[in-house]
Amino acid sequence: MPQVAEGSNAKRERTQRPWLATRAVRSPGPALWTAIGVAIAAMRRAPPGPRTPLSGTESMQCSLAVGNPLGARISFLRAGDPAGPCVVLVHGTPGSAAGWADYLASPPPGTEVVALDRPGFGASAPDGAVPSLAAQAAAVIALLPTDGRPVVLLGHSLGAPIAAWAAAQLAGERPERSVNIVMLAGSLDPAQERVHALQRVGAWAPVHWLLPRAIRNANAELMALKPELEALGTILPSVKAKVVIVHGTADDLVPVANVAYMQERFSSSRCVTTVLLEGQNHFLPWNSEGAVREALRVALERSC
Repeated sequence: MPQVAEGSNAKRERTQRPWLATRAVRSPGPALWTAIGVAIAAMRRAPPGPRTPLSGTESMQCSLAVGNPLGARISFLRAGDPAGPCVVLVHGTPGSAAGWADYLASPPPGTEVVALDRPGFGASAPDGAVPSLAAQAAAVIALLPTDGRPVVLLGHSLGAPIAAWAAAQLAGERPERSVNIVMLAGSLDPAQERVHALQRVGAWAPVHWLLPRAIRNANAELMALKPELEALGTILPSVKAKVVIVHGTADDLVPVANVAYMQERFSSSRCVTTVLLEGQNHFLPWNSEGAVREALRVALERSC
């Protein structure tokens, strides 16, 4: 497909939010303004960004080929103590590993921190969306250390059901593995999912190809999310790990009603700790870093 230089708006967005993967777009057509509307709507889920300069993560870059059910090479960032407990950070949609720069620059004491570009975002393949939670979870599981160290999976927003799927899968396949999870503004309740009319327009081919890659793939993930969450709900009771739920009461993107659903579905968990942050919105990794770090501290403790 022939590509043209990005317009001034796309360049400005890439400069302000460089951790969001973008690509050149086709020449403007009749659907241009609709595409811009879809992009603006989708960007409501995009993070405001870390304080740490993104250049500070360049030396942390790694990649790994992941087999079935994903079958793609993923990119990730790694920092901290390679002998310590491993914390895997899973971003929402859209987003990338670089959104966790503050946590990579200053890992919890004695831990190794790994942040992945989820499949379809950042420098990870494929170019298109991967709506399957199972395939996304395969990328998370592939990053786990093989030496039996304790692991904490922290998922933000759509990253939370991916982390939960990985934990449920590990509970069935490797029950001896110590894996605790943090659900940060997690979108797990299928009853809370709605597909906006503008999202359907964004899936229409003339509009779809006008969107930057990150927005295009985010839209595809969100449109497919409800049935994926319904499937996840059937396996959540298999999770035996410690679960820490953190949610803002003023979250207008992922309603706080998700908390009650998680508390019910994690019925077999060793223990569930819930923290509600009064007046906080969806972007907890960047506006509530202290609470996020405390949640990680709790999740890293062996006892409940």
